[in-house]
Amino acid sequence: MCGILGEFSLTNSLTPIDRFKSILKISKSRGPDESSIKSASGKIQFGFNRLSILDLSKEASQPVWSPSGRYLIVFNGEIYNHQKLRSDLGIVGKTIKSHGDTASLVYCIDRWGITNTIKKIEGMFSIGVWDVKKRRLSLARDFAGIKPLFYGWKNSKFVFASQYNQISNHPFFRNEKVNQSVLKLYLEQHYIPPPFGILNNTFSVFPGEIVTVDIEGKLKRKKFWTFPEFHESTTNYINAEKTIENEIRQSVREHLISDVPLGAFLSGGVDSPLICDYAKHYIPHDFNTFSLGSDSPIHDETYLSKKYSTALNSIHHTVEMTAANSFQYVDRILAKAGEPIGDSSIIPTWKLSNVANSKVTVILSGDGADELFFGYERFQSLAKNHRLWNYPYCLRYLVRGFDRLVFNDKYINECVLSSTPGESHFGLHSNQPKELSRQLIPSLSNVKLPEIFDLYKYPNPKTKNELLHIIRKVEFYGMLQKTLTKVDRASMANSIEIRVPFLKKTLVEKIVKTGVRVHSPMLKRKKILYNLLMKSFKNIKPELRKKGFSIPLTKWIKTDYKNVFYEKLLDKTFCQTFDIETKKMEEILNNHINGKYDYKWSLFSLYGLSVWNDARD
Repeated sequence: MCGILGEFSLTNSLTPIDRFKSILKISKSRGPDESSIKSASGKIQFGFNRLSILDLSKEASQPVWSPSGRYLIVFNGEIYNHQKLRSDLGIVGKTIKSHGDTASLVYCIDRWGITNTIKKIEGMFSIGVWDVKKRRLSLARDFAGIKPLFYGWKNSKFVFASQYNQISNHPFFRNEKVNQSVLKLYLEQHYIPPPFGILNNTFSVFPGEIVTVDIEGKLKRKKFWTFPEFHESTTNYINAEKTIENEIRQSVREHLISDVPLGAFLSGGVDSPLICDYAKHYIPHDFNTFSLGSDSPIHDETYLSKKYSTALNSIHHTVEMTAANSFQYVDRILAKAGEPIGDSSIIPTWKLSNVANSKVTVILSGDGADELFFGYERFQSLAKNHRLWNYPYCLRYLVRGFDRLVFNDKYINECVLSSTPGESHFGLHSNQPKELSRQLIPSLSNVKLPEIFDLYKYPNPKTKNELLHIIRKVEFYGMLQKTLTKVDRASMANSIEIRVPFLKKTLVEKIVKTGVRVHSPMLKRKKILYNLLMKSFKNIKPELRKKGFSIPLTKWIKTDYKNVFYEKLLDKTFCQTFDIETKKMEEILNNHINGKYDYKWSLFSLYGLSVWNDARD
């Protein structure tokens, strides 16, 4: 794991080395163990900050030339099947100085090229490759977007990096203005989705995408993996459960490769306890687990997590979250993120990672399961209405009213009043009134969201199962990206590598292939995972209500940090910079504090925007 940085100039005018080193240093927490730089032909320079995980020796240092000398490579991530790839190359038993995955990767690229290698990889990664022969730079990001990769492209200058603030602070892009379309998208989704950057001429590589730019300045983007298409499976539940159990076990085992101490996050839910149980089979001693405690009962998971840790016989650590010991770090956390982020769960994730840093270097997490196994309530919420979206609005309105009056929202909900399920889905993710952005920043009134942001532009499918599949796909490329962003920024700020066994490529494909029918959330959320957990922990009933690593932010804004939010969000410079209506901002704050409306998502997103703007100066 590491932080990477690279430049490509068509005009032989690279950043002076001292300045390049200072920009590389921005991602030092991603790789505190070693830093190095390599350049080629006066057009390319790569930088690398190393967090040593596999092969702790100098033999695993980067950037590195391939054996033939054709490719210069810099790589961030872990390749879990790298030993198999060595076998496929026929180099098992031959002399390779390093036993790490980087050495395997460079041999693969040398033999197969970047595209064919990427298709064979199982792991999380962001990669930069300079091809001397073709005089072409290629960037690639893993299929799920677990590891970040940003770039800027303007006037024959190309920069890529692990952290967005390495792009925004680079001399080539330092003076770029805020992209208003992306700003609007951020305020409505509370993070910057790929492939966008908040400044003009800045971007992120989309999950499962390869971006190339050649010596003539031609930039191309192509997908090497996309979410599987919908099909009705004939697989029965018993076979599906057995297949998925085997795949999860195998994935967990593969994710345990490490030359440094490894532990796991442990909640009171379903996903992480299952991961911990499977991992414990291969780590019989000194298995560290980390859980979140809270002074808010509805956010506290210690009761169940301690039960799980006892059953696992793990060395358990609980991090207590209170207003007094948590929010004091928020400005530092959000500044380190390098880009605006409006997900408040970054705070507890940062604190857990901070505590874990003294015990382990690698952490397993259960992220991805909710998206793949229909764990969120919004799956059911949208599925309830799937037949009604084809009806006129007036009829949908009457049916909705009747259900509310007679059945107390049992069959129909507010989602049906949106024009399409996609529009409703967008609103469920936004968690704010439709007109809020326009009222708060009038200059955004006529600003449209980026045209290529078409994630939620889907009609009402013919069947409920097809709709559920589409929702799952949207969650994968939507809210999962928000979760992975939060997890990566919080963990790497503490030099902790987070691994996500549920997001193994072949596992995801197997899950989708089993079909929606056997996972149906109308029967039970995460049915397969729940049943597998009961096999592992027969006497512990998990918490099915989704908590995540959350905090009582609504309350904190009203009480302990009321003055902090007033001061930050009503700051004259901040409001002027983003053309914010100060009176409207004050009204929103007052309405939240007085309990008229819960604006926590919008307020924290604005807070994150303010911190990012301050850190940029």
